[in-house]
Amino acid sequence: MPSTSSWPELASRLTAALHLAAAPLAITFSDEPPAGVAPFDAPMPEPTVDGRTGRVPAGCVFWMKAADRTFSTVAEDHANCSIGSVTHGFKTLTEVAGNADVAALLESGWVTMEVVPQIPVVRERPGAVTYGPLADTPVDPDVVFLRLTARQLMVLSDAVPGLRIEGKPQCHIVAVAKEEGVPAASVGCALSRVRTAMPPTEMTCAIPASGLAGVVEAIERNAEADGVVARYATEDARRFE
Repeated sequence: MPSTSSWPELASRLTAALHLAAAPLAITFSDEPPAGVAPFDAPMPEPTVDGRTGRVPAGCVFWMKAADRTFSTVAEDHANCSIGSVTHGFKTLTEVAGNADVAALLESGWVTMEVVPQIPVVRERPGAVTYGPLADTPVDPDVVFLRLTARQLMVLSDAVPGLRIEGKPQCHIVAVAKEEGVPAASVGCALSRVRTAMPPTEMTCAIPASGLAGVVEAIERNAEADGVVARYATEDARRFE
C-alpha cells in the first residue's frame, strides 16, 4: 500500500495519463468515521412507507458529491437505496428483502431473485465509509474510483489485461475492488444513472488502492503507445483528404 503522502502524486499522474475530467476518488471503509473528517450532513427527507430514508437517494450519489470535498458517511446516510446498502455491507439481503424499492426492481424484471444473491458485496459491515478526492485523502483508502469515457476505458483496459466489465447494479464494483482485489469497470445501470445524473458518456471503474501504483505505471506506458499510434493514424489519414 502506498503511503498517504503518495496519493496526491498518484492522483496527478492518473489524471494526466487518462485526461480525466473528474478527479479520482478515494473510498475508505472503517470501523468508525476518521478523526477530523466532517460527516456528510445534508438533511434527511421524510421516510417512505417502508421506513427508508437517507441523506442522498443512493450511495452512488456520494461519488458525485465527493468530487471536491472529503466527508464520512454511516449506514443511515445510505439507507434510501436497499441495493446499495447491501453491496456496501451495511445491510444483508434478508434485512432489505421486504423493502419497496427491492420489490419495484423485482416486479419490473430489472433483476431477478436468482441473480440478487450473486451480487458482490462488502463482507464485513463497516462503521463508516469515507469519500473524497484521492489527492486530498487523509487516510489510506481501500478503493480508488474513476469516472471514465469510452476512450479512457480503452487505455485502462490495455493497462489491465482481463479487466472485468460489469453491469448492474453499478455500485457493486466497489465491493469487487475491495473484497476481490481486482479492478472492475461498469457500464452503469439505469438506477444509478438517474440518481447520480452521471453523463451518458461516462462509465466507472473501481481499483484496489493497494495496487494503484502499478496500474498507474501501466496506464502511462499504454497511453504513450496510444499517442504514437494516434499520431501515425492522423498522418496516414491525410492521404484521404
